[in-house]
Amino acid sequence: MKRVKYILSFILVGLIVMNCSKPEPAVKEKDFKYVTEQFADLKIQRYQIPGFEELSLKQKELLYYLSMAAQSGREIIFDQNYKHNLYIKRTLEAILKDYKGDRTDPEFAKFLEYTKRVWFSNGIHHHYSNRKFTPEFSFQYFERLVAGTNDELLPLQSGENANTLLKKLKPIIFDPNVDAIKTNQSPDVDLIKTSAINYYEGVTQKEVEEYYKTTVDPKDSTPVSYGLNSKMVKENGKVQEKVWKVGGMYTKAIEQIVHWLELAVTVAENNQQKKTLQLLIDYYKTGELKKFDEYSIEWVKDTESLIDVVNGFIETYGDPLGYRASFESIVSFKDLEATKRIKTITDNAQWFEDNSPLMPGHKKKNVTGISGKVITVVSESGDSSPSTPIGVNLPNADWIRKDYGSKSVNLGNIVHAYNMASATSGVLEEFAYSDEQIKRAKEYGALSDDLHTDMHEAIGHGSGQLNPGVGQPNETLKNYSSTLEEARADLVALYYVFDKKLVDIGVMPSLEAGKAQYDSYIRNALLTQLARIRIGDNIEQAHMRNRMLIAKWAYEKGAKDNVIEKKVKDGKTYFVVNDYEKLKSLFGELLRDIQRIKSEGDFQAGKNLVENYAVKVDPEIHKEVLARYAKLKIAPYAGFINPILKPVMDGNTIIDIIVEYPEDFTTQMIYYSNKFSFLPTYN
Repeated sequence: MKRVKYILSFILVGLIVMNCSKPEPAVKEKDFKYVTEQFADLKIQRYQIPGFEELSLKQKELLYYLSMAAQSGREIIFDQNYKHNLYIKRTLEAILKDYKGDRTDPEFAKFLEYTKRVWFSNGIHHHYSNRKFTPEFSFQYFERLVAGTNDELLPLQSGENANTLLKKLKPIIFDPNVDAIKTNQSPDVDLIKTSAINYYEGVTQKEVEEYYKTTVDPKDSTPVSYGLNSKMVKENGKVQEKVWKVGGMYTKAIEQIVHWLELAVTVAENNQQKKTLQLLIDYYKTGELKKFDEYSIEWVKDTESLIDVVNGFIETYGDPLGYRASFESIVSFKDLEATKRIKTITDNAQWFEDNSPLMPGHKKKNVTGISGKVITVVSESGDSSPSTPIGVNLPNADWIRKDYGSKSVNLGNIVHAYNMASATSGVLEEFAYSDEQIKRAKEYGALSDDLHTDMHEAIGHGSGQLNPGVGQPNETLKNYSSTLEEARADLVALYYVFDKKLVDIGVMPSLEAGKAQYDSYIRNALLTQLARIRIGDNIEQAHMRNRMLIAKWAYEKGAKDNVIEKKVKDGKTYFVVNDYEKLKSLFGELLRDIQRIKSEGDFQAGKNLVENYAVKVDPEIHKEVLARYAKLKIAPYAGFINPILKPVMDGNTIIDIIVEYPEDFTTQMIYYSNKFSFLPTYN
């Protein structure tokens, strides 16, 4: 930590100058710039932290320490996503800082775009499609860039020079067939050998599955999350796990995380928060998964603190077998006014469980410990940045959810930033079928989206239970577990968002809001989300798959009654909901079946659902959507520049924390690289 007046200032030679020595004043809503730039299929946005100035100094200090802990782990996700990512990232950054050639050359603009795509995706595979993307500049131009950069800044390994670096990187960066997909979910192939994700090395899918067959006790009612915080390797013929902990893999970054968490403990708001943070520190120091469960239980219990943090190896979407988790962190404080809505929903969690269309044996008799809140995000890192979720429900262990509950959050200021940026995008007007739909979406769309997120996270993920003796979903449903779990949570939200109960408890004005959500969901699933994938590709990402599964299944099963109708007007395709009540019934029917699949561990039924409804894309509709989207000149994906918290010092004492809102994505990424690069290039 810098002493005296902590001033951040650096120069990116020949390209950018940033001087943050003067704090920005609070920016009025109408003057705040939410979108800063757009490139490839991405746009870069910013978000504000309303309410920060009203916090106490102690609370601001806590947020600062937690934000520093978050950013200290940010390079872990690069290494997790692909073993060569840090090598690539550091080469690109060396060129960006030092290249002495012509930066006005159009080829340099292509280089800069590729570099920004690598930063955005935390590696060379697209953050959503999982497909490798390649540069638009040539390898010959890349040779010129490297030749014009000081060798001492390049991430050269032992015995390497610039020429061996180029030889090594040529296939890795420029050949689209080398390590082409980060996380492969295709049936009937070795998912480990065909995935570029850096969670496994030297092992096959069969060896991984055999390892856990001999490790996991299916009768254990409180199992740890096996493999969550380790890389699996084969060394000297033996399969083993390299644990991510202090003294283990990623130790240099984790030591920094622990350092800032230990400072956070000194300014914790209450004893429960202090206990929770200390358990997280203990987990990072020991790597013991039982300790992570202890931490998760205490984290769920902490509902009184204003400030909260997610920090750790959390989501397993990147692992084709669903064991290992990516690093992420979200630092936040509670939006007390907005939380009233989601609290009303969680207060009625037992009613939603009792009245769901699930089989009786799959319902929880006693819904325990479900809490919900709307949060104001202060900083994000790892798998939550730059591309961020809008809702979170944790912990992921089913037995902890059942016995202790879960916490659900809606990322309020992130959602607001998305809404502000998309208000004039034109997507609604292009893909909604009628003026009635457009009017309903403008009146109720933002609320219905919030309600869907609230219900998905708080009620959806927290609902249902496994049959006794059935293993965890990642073991029973394998590579289909993530898609099916997201579909299950979405279906709970969809079933209830068109239910009078939400009107009766005062969170929704009328069922028109539910209709707006049905219109939007079907439109997005069958049309607009297709703008996110390339012609000829299958759908790979779990959330996209779950939406397609639900919509295509409902379209097919409701065809006889024309529940959802495909219409063509002026040469454009639309999908229109004709019968909202019947669509709700279809959602309930599918929810019942997917919960049965999860509760019973029915792999074949789960596989059939996903492969038949969630993967393939109608090529003609896909071409049409891409053409219509292109005319709007907007990017289908967005990510965020983080605000920066800066301590103001009087000697060794923090007397204030101020917020700055950087406006340049490249500047922030270079700043992060300079300040938070703790890991070796290869780990």
